[in-house]
Amino acid sequence: MMTTEHTDALEPLDMWIDIGGRHLHYVTAGSGATPVVLLHGGIVDAATLSWGGSIAPFADDQRVIALDLPGYGSSSRPDAEYTTAYHADVLGDFLDALNLSSISLAGVSMGGGIALRYALYNQSRVKSLVLVDSHGLGRKLPNGYLTYVLSRLPKLNELSISLLKRNRRLAKLALSSIVHDPDTLSRSVVDEFHRLLQRPDAGRAYRRWRAREVERGGFRTDFSDRLGDLEVPTLLVHGTEDPIFPVRWSRRAADRIPEASLEIRPECGHWPQREQTTAFNERAMEFLAQYGQ
Repeated sequence: MMTTEHTDALEPLDMWIDIGGRHLHYVTAGSGATPVVLLHGGIVDAATLSWGGSIAPFADDQRVIALDLPGYGSSSRPDAEYTTAYHADVLGDFLDALNLSSISLAGVSMGGGIALRYALYNQSRVKSLVLVDSHGLGRKLPNGYLTYVLSRLPKLNELSISLLKRNRRLAKLALSSIVHDPDTLSRSVVDEFHRLLQRPDAGRAYRRWRAREVERGGFRTDFSDRLGDLEVPTLLVHGTEDPIFPVRWSRRAADRIPEASLEIRPECGHWPQREQTTAFNERAMEFLAQYGQ
């Protein structure tokens, strides 16, 4: 079953589709034979939070589909483990339900790892890939053993979210832990983040993902040894000041992927598509025009 909330084809459409008992929300705009599918990150995120500055510009040239993964945004919250593999399987079911046989994929952070996993297993279906400060390119934890300990303390994350949801100023301050300069973020981005924090289950899907993804020895998902087998044209974008995943991961990946391009963004943290939106959009659209049509 598919439903739509808006009717103006010139505007982004909010749509929902039921797949395997999951009620998934996505935003779509533009037209074209090969859509670009956008995947957001983790913690408290959603399609329009990560990609709201790119959906309309991308839609000038092609069809855009920005998905709220299960447990995030306006999609349902099934009782699931929310592993990277789980999300990649959901992505496959979603594409099948929309009868999309050829796509481009773009993912940021956790969404990058999901996109990369899907592309590795479905190379004939993916025409091009954009990985933004991506998970899945290395194993080392950003803060070593502390990251592992925190992954085993879900109540601490719940407490943090309960504090942030009470004060917009605190919410903006929290974003400074992933971006280089929070003042580069528009008011609407901070407002949407604060709104998402209000959900009673905010962060639950991420906590479950983190509990299974973070091991004592590092991240469970690491595709770095498989990148030589990836025959999909790939653009890697990474901020030099990313506090989550080091820029060397993307540099190494660019050396290993046979057809890779690398865009390093100076004075930028973990969110290039939001911190340096115009520059990011221009480079990504150039790449998608070359390889994704």
